[in-house]
Amino acid sequence: MSGVATALLSRGVGFVAPIVLVPLTLPYFGTDLYGLWMAVVALVGMASFADLGLGSGLMTKLAPCYAHGDDRRAQGYVSSAYLALSLLAAAMIAVLWLLADTIAWTSLFNVAGEVTQAQTRLIALLCLTAFLVNVPLALITRVQYAYQQVGRSNIWQAVASLTGLGLVLAVVAAGLSPLLVIVASVAAPPLVNAVNTVWFFRRAHRTIRPRLRAVDARTAWELTRLSGLFFVVTVVMSLGTNADTLVIAHVLGLSAVAGFVVPAKLLAQLGQLVVLINVPLWPANGEALARGQLGWVRRTTRRMTVLSVLFAAVPAVSLVCFGDRLFAAWLPVPIDDDRWLLAGLAVWWIIQAALSPRFMVQNAAGVVVPQLVGWVAFLALSIPGKWYGARWFGAAAVPWVGAAGYALTVLPAALYGYRRTLRRSPAPAQEREVEPIAV
Repeated sequence: MSGVATALLSRGVGFVAPIVLVPLTLPYFGTDLYGLWMAVVALVGMASFADLGLGSGLMTKLAPCYAHGDDRRAQGYVSSAYLALSLLAAAMIAVLWLLADTIAWTSLFNVAGEVTQAQTRLIALLCLTAFLVNVPLALITRVQYAYQQVGRSNIWQAVASLTGLGLVLAVVAAGLSPLLVIVASVAAPPLVNAVNTVWFFRRAHRTIRPRLRAVDARTAWELTRLSGLFFVVTVVMSLGTNADTLVIAHVLGLSAVAGFVVPAKLLAQLGQLVVLINVPLWPANGEALARGQLGWVRRTTRRMTVLSVLFAAVPAVSLVCFGDRLFAAWLPVPIDDDRWLLAGLAVWWIIQAALSPRFMVQNAAGVVVPQLVGWVAFLALSIPGKWYGARWFGAAAVPWVGAAGYALTVLPAALYGYRRTLRRSPAPAQEREVEPIAV
């Protein structure tokens, strides 16, 4: 239960941080500049596949290494992942800055009004560069989860949120440029991840710390082969779930982005909470499936489904009922408080919460193809649906279209993949009742 408790702490901090920052940064930036910032953040979210699936593959591979005490093999996986992502991040940063002047940033984000072309270019470069720097540094979270240090990992993530909050408040209090506010915001995650990485590999687990000589071609190939499937799924998933802001920016303009992104960000924190609660199941399910403890997997999945839905539904429904009062009292700049928008966002996250535990079972076994089929179908169906929905009915239609598309495509694929995973893992004659870990 420590993982759940610290997940609540981490997401609680992550939930409070934007609540504190939005009423300060929105009037500080103005609606157009703030809308641009959020559109860039959405683009960065769509680039979450930049780790090539190595983070997911690494966690799947490390779980059995930890269970059997195989530090040598674990060090090979860790070293290969860090080397590959460090080289990749360095190359992508170089390409980004070399091609920065050739990219039509203003067209990409549909910039108009008081925001200049130079501001658009600089904000995009700042956010994307910080994201790429953080790509190899973010591996530490996967390693800690695989090594059953869920609580510590969640605390470090809470520290990152608090660090970003403190830096932004300091810049705003000093009356400095909005660009420095963005720098303060994007610098916190890589900074804290770097400190966490040094602490973990120098103090907690020196025997698996990344070394160049520990990179092994066979181990690297095993990791890369599995990571490739996770990479493709992550690409499609990122495009499908992060396109909303860009669709609204192009169809309705940047001024409409703020009215959508504020409630969307609040409810997204609930989604992140559900993820943090369920991710520890990933290595735990891997260990249980290897032992043939299918009964434990089924029971835990059912319990976590109920828990996930409750964690998402209770605050989501509260926001639908009282969101208009919250926004009126909280924000100095009025935004759209359409209840249909709030309800659509609530339904979207509740459906995802219900399926999250089943995805953890599939990920643990490396059953990725059903997820890929479902998300490809979702992407093909939802993007044009959201575009026309926004044009005909406004921003409130976007989450409803997404929820409907998700129910028609990802939901059946997730249920099929879950059953397939259990069929592939035959139980022994008498299952042991020892739980792999305490979630």
